[in-house]
Amino acid sequence: MKRIAALIFIFLGVSCNFFEGKVPDEDELLQEQLARINWNEVSAYPSIAECGPILDKEEKKECFFETMARIIQEKLSADTLAVLYPEADTIDVEVTVFSDASLKFEPMFPADSTAYNTKAIDSLIKARLTGFPEIEPAQKEGVPVTTQFILPVIINVQ
Repeated sequence: MKRIAALIFIFLGVSCNFFEGKVPDEDELLQEQLARINWNEVSAYPSIAECGPILDKEEKKECFFETMARIIQEKLSADTLAVLYPEADTIDVEVTVFSDASLKFEPMFPADSTAYNTKAIDSLIKARLTGFPEIEPAQKEGVPVTTQFILPVIINVQ
């Protein structure tokens, strides 16, 4: 009986020491987690249904950019942009995918773009680039984030 009492006493003493370990500081844990995050890159790039089955991050990114460029090119080729401005063969379009899955398009013109009416092209591009398929926004640590990228869009295919 004395042995059982002694074992219980030792067990309680050891188990109490088990819980006396240092409790990590909340701010310290937060700083460690923030240091691990790569703030220059998203965890998952924006995606479109067409690229959904692809699992590889880089392949999915490439698929998204190619699909977006193709859709923009198709929407703009249905217009008179190439006829009105034959000197404009490629236009860079800044695409913003917001965290709520909405899109914004801004044409990027070179500084010396006096050869054509940038306001007319801008309004034409914005009018044509509507009705896109549903886009899933980029994610950072599981949270949807806004991303921006520039796509070169070929207007004049000859």
